[in-house]
Amino acid sequence: MWPRTSFLKVSWIYGSVKLLFNWKKVTRLEDMETRQGFLVVAMAISMACNQQVPIQQDVKVQRGESVQRVTPEPEPFIEEVPATKPVIEAPVPAKPESTTVAAKNAEEKPAEAKPLGPIQKIGDYSLLGFDRLASFAYEVPDDPITEPKAKEILEKNEIPESVKKFDKQKIALKGYMLPLKVEDGKITELLILRDQSMCCYGAVPKINEWVSVRMPKGKGVKPVMDVPVTIFGRLKVGEVLENGYLVGIYEMDGERLDGPIGL
Repeated sequence: MWPRTSFLKVSWIYGSVKLLFNWKKVTRLEDMETRQGFLVVAMAISMACNQQVPIQQDVKVQRGESVQRVTPEPEPFIEEVPATKPVIEAPVPAKPESTTVAAKNAEEKPAEAKPLGPIQKIGDYSLLGFDRLASFAYEVPDDPITEPKAKEILEKNEIPESVKKFDKQKIALKGYMLPLKVEDGKITELLILRDQSMCCYGAVPKINEWVSVRMPKGKGVKPVMDVPVTIFGRLKVGEVLENGYLVGIYEMDGERLDGPIGL
């Protein structure tokens, strides 16, 4: 049994051949329009024969059964999404068990001051150290003394008699130099500090941990840094005020500077 496409193709070829055999008859026609019509039909038949007819697969069909060609539907495009990685949470550390600190029945006692040794002398000068000058607490008000609160704080402060008795006395004090004023390469104003915390680390010392020293005019001293020195002079004990503010409690009229002396 021939395919349907083969049968159609043979029919077209047969018609073309028949038309060519009758070409003589066509050329005898005197009507030009009729000739042209035959030529157009011939060209159409020739072109139709040259075109490829889509080949269809044979389908076995029983008689009386209708065949319907169904174009397969394209498979739906499914984008594969990568599975997200599960988030791993860091384990939360368990809270430490609360500890209860037992309350102290007895009140904490203030630290006892170390007993001060006897005063040593170098000629007319009494050897003093910051163990004596800084052996007591002294509160510094933030406001000027004209304020009632600042005045009340100053009235509560008390310099012990063991220190006040050296007021206007000649002393020799060991500490670290911090220059304040220089004239002609010599230090004319300086601080004598208990340690180097202010010089090296910028820590503010307590008000009774430094002594402000002023040398006489024309008798400045050479700068000696990072090593302890001993300053000789006359000590002044009492509040030092500037513009109504408390700036110190120790001053000294310096006379000379010497090296360290073991106290």
